[in-house]
Amino acid sequence: MSSMPSMKLSDGAVDFIDEAYLFGLLAGQRPEAARVRDIITKSLDKQALNIEETAQLLLADTPELIEEIFAAARELKKRVYGNRIVLFAPLYIGNKCVNDCSYCAFKRSNATAIRRTLTESEIRAQVEALESKGHKRLILVFGEHQAYDAEFIAQSVRTVYDTRVGHGEIRRVNINAAPLDHQGYALVKAAGIGTYQIFHETYHHATYARLHPHDTRKGNYLYRLDGLSRAFEAGCDDVGLGVLFGLADWRFEVLGLVSHALYLQQRYNVGPHTISFPRLRPAAGVEIDYNMLVNDDDFKRIIAILRLAVPYTGLILTARENAQVRRACMSFGVSQIDAGSRIELGGYTEAGDAQVMEREQFTLGDVRSLDDVMAELMCDGYVPSFCTSCYRVGRTGEHFMEFSIPGFIKEFCTPNALLTLQEYLLDYSSPATREVGERLIAEELAKLPEGDVKQSLVRRLEEIKQGSKRDQYF
Repeated sequence: MSSMPSMKLSDGAVDFIDEAYLFGLLAGQRPEAARVRDIITKSLDKQALNIEETAQLLLADTPELIEEIFAAARELKKRVYGNRIVLFAPLYIGNKCVNDCSYCAFKRSNATAIRRTLTESEIRAQVEALESKGHKRLILVFGEHQAYDAEFIAQSVRTVYDTRVGHGEIRRVNINAAPLDHQGYALVKAAGIGTYQIFHETYHHATYARLHPHDTRKGNYLYRLDGLSRAFEAGCDDVGLGVLFGLADWRFEVLGLVSHALYLQQRYNVGPHTISFPRLRPAAGVEIDYNMLVNDDDFKRIIAILRLAVPYTGLILTARENAQVRRACMSFGVSQIDAGSRIELGGYTEAGDAQVMEREQFTLGDVRSLDDVMAELMCDGYVPSFCTSCYRVGRTGEHFMEFSIPGFIKEFCTPNALLTLQEYLLDYSSPATREVGERLIAEELAKLPEGDVKQSLVRRLEEIKQGSKRDQYF
């Protein structure tokens, strides 16, 4: 394996998190209701909000205005993405790590952690297990370690794509890993990845310095902040942001995320493809400041405000949250969730439903099967989707922004979601879930206007049912 990547930054790299400015905005007065409603109107017109406008929504804390923000987030999600929810699963490849982040069970000083890196054959076994359940989209997760260099990541991606069982195949692999240098990003991009996701963890400088020792690569705030800029410069046109809520003031973190999104859009004409907002969860050897944890009500506000601030961006709600919280939060703007997830190394074939603290980065809140999650989504009126068409026909980067900002993306999302749902119902679902799904497909078809798209969709659905074709998309 090669050494860790160079510390070269992107051209013109800058620390764009203006902490004094952001805290100054949060120290402002509660906004007038008319001002909040003007901001909501702008967002419903599918225009990204600026930092000041986002701060105004954060300061709007009366029950009446909070409910108006929730209602607007629900409406905006429908306008941009319709009622579909994209599903994926995480696959942890290795948990070796050179960092010593106090909130993470992978930290190097955690003597209780069982260190492991999946071999190629073990990766294949995990992928086969995931495919046998119906998964089509994965995110591969790696600790930050010299063993997990760009070539290792790229080879892991190729192994996933090469593994197929029956009708099962993984059609899109996303990555959650350490920041790379330009050469490293180009290498993993060539392997066919979708989104490269980097969590900044916390945008608060003092908290970041306290949690990430200076003798580690992650201790360099600017190098990590600049990670997605280097990814763009190397040709990765879809990137994902994220923070770990529970480390610093949640309102500041929201402004940090929006600052990052606006910076990328202004500099590269492409904002983040996804934003993740997990809350800190217990794990073996992890230190938690319980005073900083985000309660359920504020968590809902985070989701709703992010939806209004960055209307074009996919919002990911993970299985860190329990089933009840996920169900309650789904309508506020979520567009992607994981399901049937296991986060211990080898967990899809070895651990079953067991929670083995020494093998996990954190504890999961929702360990239901993919089929159970699918059934609940459909009963609640959502269309589960395994669609990967945007990646495969070039609707990525700037092209994705062109489609998603005005809301045209849902014209592709619903037909493609129904096609992937039909595949799942035929190949993997329980009889009860299939009954619910067939009824949902019929209802969604009835909503579509007559025309060439609907006729083509009906024909393709029938071809899937007859077994003559799979993997069809618009």
